[in-house]
Amino acid sequence: MASFVDRVVLHVSGGTGGHGCVSVKREKFKPLGGPDGGNGGNGGDVILRVDSQTTTLLDYHHAPHRHATNGGPGMGDWRGGKNGETLILPVPDGTVVKTKDGEVLADLVGEGTEFIAAAGGQGGLGNSSLSSQKRRAPGFALLGIEGESSDIVLELKSIADIALVGFPSAGKSSLIAAMSAARPKIADYPFTTLIPNLGVVQAGEVRFTIADVPGLIEGASEGKGLGHNFLRHVERCAALVHVLDCGTLEADRDPLSDLAIIEAELDKYAVDMSYAGVDGEVVPLNERPRLVVLNKVDLPDGKDMAEFVRPDLEARGYRVFEVSATSHEGLRQLGFAMAEIVKAARDAVETAPPKVAPPILRPRAVNESGFRIRREEKNLEPLFRVLGEKPVRWVKQTDFTNEEAIGYLADRLAKLGVETELFKVGAKPGDTVVIGEDDGVVFDWEPTMMAGAELLATPRGTDIRVADIGDRPTRSQKRDEQIERREAKAAARAELEAERKAGIWTESVNRRRSQPIKESNLDTGDDD
Repeated sequence: MASFVDRVVLHVSGGTGGHGCVSVKREKFKPLGGPDGGNGGNGGDVILRVDSQTTTLLDYHHAPHRHATNGGPGMGDWRGGKNGETLILPVPDGTVVKTKDGEVLADLVGEGTEFIAAAGGQGGLGNSSLSSQKRRAPGFALLGIEGESSDIVLELKSIADIALVGFPSAGKSSLIAAMSAARPKIADYPFTTLIPNLGVVQAGEVRFTIADVPGLIEGASEGKGLGHNFLRHVERCAALVHVLDCGTLEADRDPLSDLAIIEAELDKYAVDMSYAGVDGEVVPLNERPRLVVLNKVDLPDGKDMAEFVRPDLEARGYRVFEVSATSHEGLRQLGFAMAEIVKAARDAVETAPPKVAPPILRPRAVNESGFRIRREEKNLEPLFRVLGEKPVRWVKQTDFTNEEAIGYLADRLAKLGVETELFKVGAKPGDTVVIGEDDGVVFDWEPTMMAGAELLATPRGTDIRVADIGDRPTRSQKRDEQIERREAKAAARAELEAERKAGIWTESVNRRRSQPIKESNLDTGDDD
């Protein structure tokens, strides 16, 4: 069973926000109490926090799915729902958070450093928060939004000052055990060390950490042996210490050839540049300060081999130390040499001026609408996809079982300018409109809704624009009817004008006008 895990895939999701409440105040002698529905609580966040007591990612290897608690629903009498509890996940110091594609999200170094891996969802508003002078008693509330959900990769990169590298059975584990209180597994067969080991060394006033990683062999970059899997643990080290076996019994090996092979494998290892700081400076492994340790000089052959290769190594510019992990010979000098490098590296960090990235201000454009419409095609039919943070969030908050809530959504979209933009991009009544990406809500667009649902005298929870009242004509049908009426009126006016020109209207009028005159003449008795 695994006891050390330095890379896991973690599935995290924030809590879902609670739904808002629809309620009306009902109290004796107060029949018009008004809406009193409370808001839903926000969902809990999932936060990664560096904990000094955590040294491995083993817990997340066995339980990779983590979910924060949901927010509580709102209640009547203006009572808000309870917020979901934040889920704190402790991680070791030096954990790098990445996406599955390798994009670095955070580099967690230092006790208490936090990163929000998944934010909780927003709680829905109750009908008391949605009321206004025009919409005094809403019969609907907004729904809570689901929390963020993502798959992240956690990689542990040990925080150590000095790294011990070398062939298997070169004596790295024995060396770290002799110089510190660490007690790694030591045996007389190769690849005894399967996980990185850390030890704390005190040299004078300097206290530093050394890391022992599993041994490297020729072809490690191609996956031979344990490969380069554990070299990530030495990326943060200030210096490398080559531990060379001077007492090996293999005829085809010697300290000089071992050093050449290890240097070649380190050259092939690509340091992860993505987690660099603001300055972006990450020194490759082979460009860092290096010491050479000739181990096992307590053996007769080991002492002779060390004396034989030492001049050649010093001629190459290496600082060479002859040590024995068994008799502790030369360990004190080696410890002070390591402390000197560590102190110089720390002083350089402290004296270097801090590099702060200049703030980048990106004001919102004056003509930015907050959404965009993308024209697509599905089954040889046009499809218009509305994308934007606001429209997508509004759709998630809408209760589509409530007609008034749908009308409220239509008012919000119309106010944002979605319907106007659909006309501009060529959308026609009956076209498919999707709000959101693949899992978005699909509508058959009929631009019949006009803003101002709060002015409609309908019962709470209903909207006359949404309700199915007989064969309610669409806007295009109304436009056609209006055109027909105009054409009928024009035809009638043309017919009357033709009759007038033909004299039909004139004779009829004269006859009606002359008739009363003749009757008046008869009444006077004038025969002339």
